[in-house]
Amino acid sequence: MSKKILMIVTNAAHMDGHETGLWLSEFVEPSVEFGEAGYEVTAASPRGGRPPIDENSYSNQLPDVWDGVMEPISRTVALAEVDPTSYDAIFLCGGHGTMVDFPENEQLAELLRHFLTEGKVMASVCHGPAGFIGVTDHNKQPLVSGKKLTGFSNEEETKTGLEGRVPFSLEDRLIEEGAEFSKGKPDESHVVVDFPFVTGQNPSSSLETAQKVLEQLKDR
Repeated sequence: MSKKILMIVTNAAHMDGHETGLWLSEFVEPSVEFGEAGYEVTAASPRGGRPPIDENSYSNQLPDVWDGVMEPISRTVALAEVDPTSYDAIFLCGGHGTMVDFPENEQLAELLRHFLTEGKVMASVCHGPAGFIGVTDHNKQPLVSGKKLTGFSNEEETKTGLEGRVPFSLEDRLIEEGAEFSKGKPDESHVVVDFPFVTGQNPSSSLETAQKVLEQLKDR
């Protein structure tokens, strides 16, 4: 049986008038790691098609190894077309666009409930946990209640200068929904594992988050 990981990216190109989208490394670094470990990656998004990419995430020169992994995000699958039974894990990539079209997205919520019920890995990095907001389990309890998680912190949001444009504080909302929010130093890798969740705090956490996902998959 083939091994597959479903990676979710945003379709939102704007947030309160600010141009945004997917933070590129948060897709590319994990997908390279997954591919090298023998997993097939499928990229999906709320509406499908080519996602917007935050131009600020192009600031660093892309390694040559990234070239081959751009193809999956040139034509993402719409969430409505995804069969979750085909995948071993789900990975929510970040970028400020996720703050617009991930929260309270019923199609994404249904996918997450499948992974929760089947005991499959649910991972995210940076603003990706916005997809957990508003999602309840089959007992109508918040998906993240009682779980140790991390994500883009209030301190990091302030450093971006976009704290006045985001529709909500990711850190605060996760705490409000019952998560035990953990944060490391700004801009440094920090990953929290509390199965089935594997969450990374910021772009610097992308690679380590993917590695922790693979560790969890290997153990199951």
